[in-house]
Amino acid sequence: MADTLRIIPLGGVGEVGKNITVIEAAGEILVVDCGLAFPEPEMLGIDLVIPDVTYLEQNRDRVRAILITHGHEDHTGALPYVLPKIPNTPIYATRLTQGLITGKLKEHRLLDLTSQVEVEPGVEVGIGPFRITAFRVNHSIPDGVGFAIRTPLGTVVHTGDFKFDLSPPDARRADLGLIAEIGNRGVEFLLSDSTRAEREGYTLSESTVGVSLDRLIGDAPGRVIVATFASNIGRIQQVIDAAADHDRKMVTIGRSMEQNTAIARELGYLDARDGTLVGKDQLQRLPKEKLVVMTTGSQGEPMSGLTRMSNRDHRNITIEPGDTVIVSASPIPGNEEAVAKTIDNLFKEGAMVQYEPMQHCHVSGHGSREELKLMLSLVKPRHFIPVHGEYRMLVQHGLLAEEAGVDVDKIFVLENGQVVSFDGSRARLDGSVAAGAVLVDGIATIDGIDGVVLRDRRMLASDGVVMVALTVDGRTGQPVSGPDLIGRGFLSDPDDPVMEAARGHLADELRQPPHDEHAAEAGYLKAKIRDTLSRFFFERTKRRPMILPIVMEV
Repeated sequence: MADTLRIIPLGGVGEVGKNITVIEAAGEILVVDCGLAFPEPEMLGIDLVIPDVTYLEQNRDRVRAILITHGHEDHTGALPYVLPKIPNTPIYATRLTQGLITGKLKEHRLLDLTSQVEVEPGVEVGIGPFRITAFRVNHSIPDGVGFAIRTPLGTVVHTGDFKFDLSPPDARRADLGLIAEIGNRGVEFLLSDSTRAEREGYTLSESTVGVSLDRLIGDAPGRVIVATFASNIGRIQQVIDAAADHDRKMVTIGRSMEQNTAIARELGYLDARDGTLVGKDQLQRLPKEKLVVMTTGSQGEPMSGLTRMSNRDHRNITIEPGDTVIVSASPIPGNEEAVAKTIDNLFKEGAMVQYEPMQHCHVSGHGSREELKLMLSLVKPRHFIPVHGEYRMLVQHGLLAEEAGVDVDKIFVLENGQVVSFDGSRARLDGSVAAGAVLVDGIATIDGIDGVVLRDRRMLASDGVVMVALTVDGRTGQPVSGPDLIGRGFLSDPDDPVMEAARGHLADELRQPPHDEHAAEAGYLKAKIRDTLSRFFFERTKRRPMILPIVMEV
């Protein structure tokens, strides 16, 4: 293993979000990014989805550092859950990314669990056997970088999320010269963002959104509410600028939005435009035509600011006719239904909602096919691994790499956990490691997507539950009182004819003379109740509710 370079995506391939990649050389491990994903609709009650890092936990003594490409949640959000498993692992990130991570770790009381090292684009740093150079890229948050990781067996380039914006709002363009220089030195592997590998052409500049936001805010007759990601610092700046240009004040609403705005402002990444950004105490004092509210909820998240407003459940803001709501984001795959429902509810409350594709409210932070080709031509990798995207996106990106001159047998379209090994002359697939999903429910982590907890929740959501209370003679197992049946999500009326029939059928079965020496045991009785009622309900209703027997002995 010491003379082998290994690349292992633990998340972020075949999916959007949950980005984390292992780079292993000379027996040491680097981790690139540590992100979360939003739960899918069938993940009932789940708040977050994070990567399974069993492999890192098993090899914690070899993990040297975590490199973070930028401050979005799909690249940083799992840190509070992963760091306790690999404590004292330093985090390398640029200044704004560090600030956002610090806020996150402080909230989880984990600041003492690690140290942070600031990364400066273009400056090489050494980490064990690795030499790391960050290079600036454009994305929908400032201070985004990719990493060139020099190992004893060659250089690995990880782009992070990127696009090439020639007129970014912060005037910090991607460093094409440095990327080309890294490519000219020789690159063995390129791991590149695939999110828009299906989109032809170039991605529009972030500056074009600023023009649209300025127009929409200028044309709005009353209060304006803008929803975007709390970490989209560049978009927040554009809204501040538009508010200032139209003599309005801006208020941020929501814990994450307020926290990230404060951090970015403190670090100099936000310009408050001479008092344009004001506190929440001004919400009720300012005339509505002088107010812009910045909040979260562009993905229809149940507890986010915009969703609560749309449901009349927000403690500070009630949507009124005359309000203009701007949804400045595109739905992440899987969130389309939640976003559509939120927009519908806002319209019902009388607001005018501006959203893609009806208005130009958002551009992607990810490069389209021409930009992906440009990255390939600058880096000139001998091997290529597409990352950050659904499987079809990875395949399309792999085809682009083949067009760009990478040999087809040196292109690896992977699934989470698959290992690519390189011995200095040949790269090959080399088995796999554990790499699934861990579900976060409140403050607890539970088993994965196919685990018992989620299966039970799906069953409850689909067919409901029937609770059975029964008192029996502790010696004979014969009923003394009951059974009583209570349904939830399934024939909830106890007087329902089917429930009455089920009660009678179960009582008859329980009165039958026992044929088993264990018939008086509670476990035997519970199993009999489950089997009897499951068969009965399926015959009568074609449904299989969960049966929960409660047996009391006297």
